[in-house]
Amino acid sequence: MNEGHWAKLKKAVDTVRSKLEGTPDVAMTLGSGLSNAFGLPEGGVTIPCAEIPGFPVPTIAGHSGEFWIGPLCGKTVLIQRGRAHYYEGNTIEEVSFATRMFALLGIPTLIVTNASGAINPDFCAGDLVLLTDHINMLGVNPLRGANIEELGPRFPDMSAAYTPELRALARAVAADEGIDVKEGVYVAALGPSYETPAEIRAFHAMGADLVGMSTVPEVIVAAHAGMNVLGLSIATNLAAGVDPNATLTHEEVIETTRLKGEEMRRLMMGILEKL
Repeated sequence: MNEGHWAKLKKAVDTVRSKLEGTPDVAMTLGSGLSNAFGLPEGGVTIPCAEIPGFPVPTIAGHSGEFWIGPLCGKTVLIQRGRAHYYEGNTIEEVSFATRMFALLGIPTLIVTNASGAINPDFCAGDLVLLTDHINMLGVNPLRGANIEELGPRFPDMSAAYTPELRALARAVAADEGIDVKEGVYVAALGPSYETPAEIRAFHAMGADLVGMSTVPEVIVAAHAGMNVLGLSIATNLAAGVDPNATLTHEEVIETTRLKGEEMRRLMMGILEKL
């Protein structure tokens, strides 16, 4: 990270901290379609992304482009409603900007969500999936360049980037709520074109269960900074070639997250209550 970007990051942290009464317990990043499906809690403070120095404003439908900070389920929660993607033309530093801001604010836990395509033939459109691991096929790593010692070590361990204890908690909450959840490995592809059937076959051979275009840069910088991470995905469609008759559209992604958003919300509320 260059010095100019580091200065923007510190300025962003100061801007958000000026609106806080204390350090939030949890940060949540909501993926495609979930900004609206999740709803906006009552009370709290809303900060448009455009008011945060250095933060890129999301341009994709289903990403609201604002932060909400307030009380939720007995915790103080910072919700990122819509993320910036690498395929939008953002730098990898901009893509991971919000997560690094969370880390510098001292937030210990990140819940990151996304919409994905199901590669695993045992998964169905609409399944909720706990992420166990990831494969980075973006061709870039957000830790490239000078290391930020204030955040973490030069060579961070990624063997437990998705915190096992949080997955166990999520499974227990899902069982209590009668919500069926799967578990799987997420592969991040560059996009914005959807993957070809041959690429999906290759990803399946590599061990991927889900494919998407986000999340991995955020998880890498969160793990680098020592944050606890829970990854939740809605498999909004079957990936290319899994259903040979399917045509992939972003509208399908948004519609599935709308239909499954309430179930995802119920699961996340249960998790927050027990954290």
